[in-house]
Amino acid sequence: MLTVMVDLLVLPERLDDFLDAITRNAAASVRDEPGCLRFDVHRSLEDPCRFLLHEVYRDRPAFERDHRAAPHYAEWLEAAQRCLARARQTTLFETVALTGGDAAPERSPA
Repeated sequence: MLTVMVDLLVLPERLDDFLDAITRNAAASVRDEPGCLRFDVHRSLEDPCRFLLHEVYRDRPAFERDHRAAPHYAEWLEAAQRCLARARQTTLFETVALTGGDAAPERSPA
């Protein structure tokens, strides 16, 4: 599995627009993409304009090919251009362990 973490800083005057766009993108990703296993949106308690996206995909192609080709992702990119104060910072991780009842990730051979 692949975990994607995205750090976002939103323009204060665009918060409502951003929240609408990211909520629609997250819901459509989980609903319409079989390879998207989780899409959580977190908001900083210290800075209400800072967000962290926590996304989990079946594999890298589910993220890089399927997610990025989805119509809702294109809509999200347009909103991001209007709403973000700086470029988003995306980091990819191999999922090593999950808790909370989710199935354990498959480990790749060392």
